[in-house]
Amino acid sequence: MKDEELLRYSRQIMLPEIEVGGQERLLNSRVLIVGLGGLGCPVAMYLAAAGVGELVLADFDQVDLSNLQRQIAHTTDRVGMNKVDSAKATIKALNPEIKVTCISTRMVSAELYREIEQADIVVDCTDNFTIRFEINEHCVVTKTPLVSGAAIRLEGQLLIYDPRVESSPCYRCLYDTAEEGTLNCAENGVAAPVVGVIGSIQATEAIKLIIGLGESLAGHLLVFDAKYMDWKKLRLKKNPKCPTCHSSSQ
Repeated sequence: MKDEELLRYSRQIMLPEIEVGGQERLLNSRVLIVGLGGLGCPVAMYLAAAGVGELVLADFDQVDLSNLQRQIAHTTDRVGMNKVDSAKATIKALNPEIKVTCISTRMVSAELYREIEQADIVVDCTDNFTIRFEINEHCVVTKTPLVSGAAIRLEGQLLIYDPRVESSPCYRCLYDTAEEGTLNCAENGVAAPVVGVIGSIQATEAIKLIIGLGESLAGHLLVFDAKYMDWKKLRLKKNPKCPTCHSSSQ
């Protein structure tokens, strides 16, 4: 590591759980972030600040004025800009040493598969259940760890799929069909800090998975209720009839 990197990441390196070895693993990692909205913004910013070497940002939407209440990587003067380009500008201002690749078009399944296959970790920050299922399926097939978060109104949740943990359920184990979770922020609203809370935890779990730090949330569903400041860590078992991870393990 260069002297500048040792100084930049010194507060992380001094942690016995990370040290120089853990920081080097971060610097050598590639993370795919799908969705640069309320969740993806804090995820991208914290991973960049923490020193993840390469971030691949995927989002085909443009910055809208209504996004600025919660999507903190974007600014008023970037309204109309592609979200990935806006996020890249923010990331580069935070940490110019990070490599950032932008995908501003809607990926077909084969393209998404290739990107997931090349990633060390995938962070799902979308609000579309069809896309969530597709990301999950590709992660199961490629055996790529997945950090999936969601936030709506005053609530949030987080799930980890880690193929290295034999009993780790996938996202499809939680939701059998896309119709079970069709809520989105545009129709139901969301409090700005809630997405920040969930996005920050997603970034934390991604860092832990890269370094091999502590225990991840694999095998659990973390549920947050901001109205009553209530957290629940629920045990989530692998669904033996899951059409995604059950068939993949055969």
